[in-house]
Amino acid sequence: MANTFINSPPKPRRRFGPLVRKDLVNGLLFISPWVLGFIVFQAYPVLASLYYSLTNYDIVSPPKFAGLSNYVEMFTTDPNYFRVVRNTLFYAGIAIPLNMVVAVCIAMLLNQRVRGLSFFRTLFFLPSVVPEIASALLWAWILNPQFGLINNVLKLLGLPTVGWMADPAWAKPGLILIGLWGFGGSMVIYLASLQDIPRHLYEAAEIDGANSWQKTFSVTIPMLTPTIFFNLILGIIGALQYFTTAFVLSGPAGSTTFYSLHIFAYAFTYFRMGYASALAWVLFAVVLLITLLLFKTSGRWVYYEGDKPE
Repeated sequence: MANTFINSPPKPRRRFGPLVRKDLVNGLLFISPWVLGFIVFQAYPVLASLYYSLTNYDIVSPPKFAGLSNYVEMFTTDPNYFRVVRNTLFYAGIAIPLNMVVAVCIAMLLNQRVRGLSFFRTLFFLPSVVPEIASALLWAWILNPQFGLINNVLKLLGLPTVGWMADPAWAKPGLILIGLWGFGGSMVIYLASLQDIPRHLYEAAEIDGANSWQKTFSVTIPMLTPTIFFNLILGIIGALQYFTTAFVLSGPAGSTTFYSLHIFAYAFTYFRMGYASALAWVLFAVVLLITLLLFKTSGRWVYYEGDKPE
């Protein structure tokens, strides 16, 4: 028996015919622009930034290897690092859940059968397609502490006015309010998920005597958890990289200096590309760690229609 296995003839190598080889070559030629673009514009910059994070590099002179000194400086001698981290976590910790709650509530309202539904869906979605720069300039006028629309409304109601972007205490809440205005993208995703919930689940809940609130928290929210999970991942990534609006509407005393702005300042103001690359890699590591933790724990709270009860 052993000799049978030892002396068995080797399997013939599979050879592709000329037509298969031709299709393979054509396929590689078709995807080669994307592959080339990925290597040049994504893979190389990522690997180069990893190398630069270990160097002292000011663009003008050649990079000088510095080991982990940039990372050590980040956590020990950078006077603004932890303030920037606190600003970013404050924004992310409030903006992400607030945006998700508002988007889910509006999507549930727009899932009802009422007259003029298409108009209301379009109305709520429009702010999300406005360019961020234009949106920031519009909100700069709305939140102006002297003649802004919101402060004028507060005056008419006899309420005290707010300094908004001119007040360090109100600058970050002002940016959270601006971000809340553009929830249309996630709202559309929630709306599509709501329309995909099987009707028989609601019918079964009604037979059991469930009221509207019970159906919402026992059927709607659990069936939305895959979409909530998806939007949560995107929200965390976006919030930790928050840049454009904060760059246009910078608050006083560094109150709106977020992590991405900190990277931008060291890269293009101080021309310390090595240190900026180190900052970027720490941000990447944090985002990756949070994402992996969410995927690890998603089995405990994300439910799918085909899941069997334990």
